[in-house]
Amino acid sequence: MKNLGFLSFGHWSPGRGSGTQTAQDALLQSIDLAVAAEELGLDGAYYRVHHFARQLASPFPLLAAVGARTSRIEIGTAVIDMRYENPLYMAEDAGAADLISRGRLQLGISRGSPEQVIDGWRHFGYAPAEGETEADMARRHAEVFLDVLRGDGFAKPNPRPMFPNPPGLLRPEPHSKGLRDRIWWGAGSDATAVWAAKLGMNLQSSTLKDDETGEAFHIQQAAQIRAYRAAWREAGHARTPRVSVSRSVFALVSDMDRAYFGRDGKSDDQIGYIDANTRAIFGRSYAAEPDRLIDELKQDQALAEADTILFTVPNQLGVDYNAHVIESLLTHVAPAMGWR
Repeated sequence: MKNLGFLSFGHWSPGRGSGTQTAQDALLQSIDLAVAAEELGLDGAYYRVHHFARQLASPFPLLAAVGARTSRIEIGTAVIDMRYENPLYMAEDAGAADLISRGRLQLGISRGSPEQVIDGWRHFGYAPAEGETEADMARRHAEVFLDVLRGDGFAKPNPRPMFPNPPGLLRPEPHSKGLRDRIWWGAGSDATAVWAAKLGMNLQSSTLKDDETGEAFHIQQAAQIRAYRAAWREAGHARTPRVSVSRSVFALVSDMDRAYFGRDGKSDDQIGYIDANTRAIFGRSYAAEPDRLIDELKQDQALAEADTILFTVPNQLGVDYNAHVIESLLTHVAPAMGWR
């Protein structure tokens, strides 16, 4: 059995053919798709966060709204760029969203990816400390965030407060007990996966990682997951961690599916550079008739290793079509793969 969710980047564009013309469309359709996915029996609704882009960028109002409209489905991010975040303010927002959803938040965070603008985090008022890289800054923000989520007080109370205080040092409120165990790190390398395990975070691994061995993407990703789990055991954490991978997977069961995603040839991994020095490997997409699709997915080692799979959705094709994509996977693929 696997936990299955969708992952939406929340693209919007006023261009011809887009079913998501505005930011308002993207937000409202994101909520509607989560409601539809819950009705279909999917386990999770996850959203990507990109700043300075025509995509979803402010996750907590969206997560809270989805939490208020649904009752069962997990609600998460994959991922929030910690270079842009004030950890204490984020703890308040995350606590509120988790309480509204009654403890269903699964929050993916990361050091971030290539951006739309140069050093966008500087416009948000953040800069690496002396001797730090931007990645170091993101990890520092993440560690502060994790510490705050433990719920321990650390701020000295005013002796003459406006409102009565509980005894002792104070913490940001609202605090949601248990959220600390539902934080995930989006790791782009084996080393950051091991770092996440040591800090007790769950692991999110997407369709992009550093090309560290030259092997096929799914083989490298499976090795990353095994390294993460070994580090988790060595750290001696009491609970069992969770590991997700994301994939673009389309079961071609209708003429519309074939028109959108049917193509000759087989999709392959791609190699590129996410910055001047980092060679990366991008995992392939899957689109085929169900029988062939199932055969291909069974060869993916990382899918076998993970306990949670996030299917990326083409959100600009509209809620109804994306609900069809989800239903097709649940009906034609998941049972044969042993995921349901």
